[in-house]
Amino acid sequence: MKRSGRLLAVATTVAALATSLAACGGGSDSTSADGTVTLHVEAWKGGGAEPANIAEINKAFEKAHPKIKIDFKYTTADPTYTQKLQPELLGGKAGDVIMVDADKMKKWGASGYLADLSNESWTSSISSAAKPFTQSDGKTLAMPMELIGIGLYANMDLLKKAGITEVPADWPTFLADLAKIKKAGITPISLPDKAGWTGSSIFQASGSTTVYQKNKQWDADFLAGKASFGSDWKEPLAQLKSLGDKGYVNWKNELGVDEWSQGPQDFSAGKSAFWYQGAWQVSNIKKAGFPVSFAPWPGGAAGTKPNAMLFSGTAWGVNSQSQHADAAKEYVKFWSQSANLAKYLDAEHAESPFTGGTTPDSTETTIFNTAFNEGRYRVLPSNTWYGTQAETDTGSKIQSFLLGQSDAAKTLKDIQTAASAK
Repeated sequence: MKRSGRLLAVATTVAALATSLAACGGGSDSTSADGTVTLHVEAWKGGGAEPANIAEINKAFEKAHPKIKIDFKYTTADPTYTQKLQPELLGGKAGDVIMVDADKMKKWGASGYLADLSNESWTSSISSAAKPFTQSDGKTLAMPMELIGIGLYANMDLLKKAGITEVPADWPTFLADLAKIKKAGITPISLPDKAGWTGSSIFQASGSTTVYQKNKQWDADFLAGKASFGSDWKEPLAQLKSLGDKGYVNWKNELGVDEWSQGPQDFSAGKSAFWYQGAWQVSNIKKAGFPVSFAPWPGGAAGTKPNAMLFSGTAWGVNSQSQHADAAKEYVKFWSQSANLAKYLDAEHAESPFTGGTTPDSTETTIFNTAFNEGRYRVLPSNTWYGTQAETDTGSKIQSFLLGQSDAAKTLKDIQTAASAK
């Protein structure tokens, strides 16, 4: 009985895969009798809780290019997206244009799945901060769509009830504000960390100020063997631990709360004054109806201004097997133009990855954008030592540290090992 069930499952999987491959069109010609091309686009944004204005931009593209129709397919984010795209790419049936990030760009580029876009007109306008996340082996393989912030959310109504009028900018002020909020009977901060993402991200966000303001070349120095996770990184760990020691957060409880589902719901419900997440959640949080502010993690000494931390975010790649390469490149070019990309950036509350590009401002992101515009920022090196596996391993080690299962010295040693792995 079990064997029959397994065979049925295998047969169902093969049939579903065949259907999935047939439904995509990167490796097949999709041109109608009148010469109209259907361009297949696949992404993990543009649907679900993150429509990101993609439908509006696609509609504008079709209006400007009446002989090109967009067949847009949304798939939920990883691991589902990669699990869907990987066999499609292998079978030559993935979309003509596919959404990537720095990690996928690197892996799929190395496998020859992405077209070389180095000669496209927009490449010369990519900012120096974004460029490393679009290139591999000297070739431009992706068009950057954003640089997106990760930082501290504040429910300004709850801060006001505690007598606080501004989002804290430095660590001593942050601790003082958390004490006032707790005294007012309000939960000071929620830091969901079930996947280990929040702990590892705050560790990096704090280091973006405490470490990178001393040495902006830290990443290059680390890759060259000239820097390590030594004494400079003790402060980020100490900040995380002190939040638990002072009773502002219960780390044991937070390890049971999902960062991506329960966390946003709880903050939207007004259950805490502060919360930590990416700027991509600003649009959803605004729907809760209370005034919200998004700012850099306040990790510096008294009287200092914090550095913002950003992630290279999403990008467009062109399938190297596309039968409509010219149309696909025209689509990507359309997205690179400031007036079009601004609609996506507005929905994402992200910064433009292009020199001279338009970064939409909003009341919620003014503090964060000010830091970026003043050059007080660092982009996570997700294309080098802080790849997906290193991030996951770092999160796991920090979870153990916060539960008291490891001391600071061993945790930093373990993070060093994770970041150095090839």
